[in-house]
Amino acid sequence: MSGGLTPPSLDDIRRAQRIISQRLSLPTPLVHSPGLSERWGAHVSLKLECMTPTSAFKVRGGVYFASQLSDEERALGLVTASTGNHGQSIAFGCAAIGAQATIFMPTDANPDKIAAIERLGGRVELVGERFDESRRMAEEYAAERGARYVEPVEEPRLIAGVGTAALEVLEQQQPDTDLVLLPLGGGTGSSGWVTVRDGLEHPTEIWAAQSAQSPAAHDAWRTGQIEERPNTSLAEGLATGMPFRFAVEILRARLNDFILVDDTQILEAVRLLWDLQHVMAEPSGAVAVAAADQERERLVGKRMVIVISGANATRRQLLKWLQG
Repeated sequence: MSGGLTPPSLDDIRRAQRIISQRLSLPTPLVHSPGLSERWGAHVSLKLECMTPTSAFKVRGGVYFASQLSDEERALGLVTASTGNHGQSIAFGCAAIGAQATIFMPTDANPDKIAAIERLGGRVELVGERFDESRRMAEEYAAERGARYVEPVEEPRLIAGVGTAALEVLEQQQPDTDLVLLPLGGGTGSSGWVTVRDGLEHPTEIWAAQSAQSPAAHDAWRTGQIEERPNTSLAEGLATGMPFRFAVEILRARLNDFILVDDTQILEAVRLLWDLQHVMAEPSGAVAVAAADQERERLVGKRMVIVISGANATRRQLLKWLQG
């Protein structure tokens, strides 16, 4: 595996679940959607990972990661890079244990996400036009200070943390699921889901979805090549130009399908979720709905779960997107 990293096991994810449940109210809701079910001729449930303290699934990983810090790491604090949701998760986890979090974000980062990180006690550094530039600066900053840098994806503890959502669905909430469709930006969420699925020997298929305007992970999954790709998606949580090798290695042989959809389709999915279910999602949180709508002929008769991974959007953004 990449850099000598070992992917988490099902037992690791079960351990993470025990720890996370002390900090978060779990499980998050799984709700049946009559409107989407009728539209696609399937039984559709929505896993509302937007219903967490940070309105995004990544808080699970942040809480678990911070809980495992040594005394020295806690004293020096954590440094990471993020477009918003990962940064909030690390800030939340650090706040829970009294550690400092420093989050590097692109200069055009979502102001609501910046405010949320600062509200949690995190310190924000706005550097670079895109996430990949912020990431390089965060690594340098952490190295200079001897602080623990948290890779947004290539951290087994993050994968173990976010993988707890899969346990909730496949063991507790809807164990007879035929298909799970979820967003994929860097790959922590998808890596957690396939690990749980395989550990349980569950027959469900797992499909991922990504923006065609930022297809780095998709292309690496298809070809096995870790190469920089165009990165212009308006979906902040999907806007990554360089794929993460660790996640690609986990997912290549285990993810059943990986679907690209255009940003215009993603925005239509934001509207569709509101119109048919009154669920608010940011674009990265709605991308799996866009993929399902695109692939609707393949969904007929399936009992499926769609992960709504986040709802962190500004009022101005929502007004613009919902008006179409």
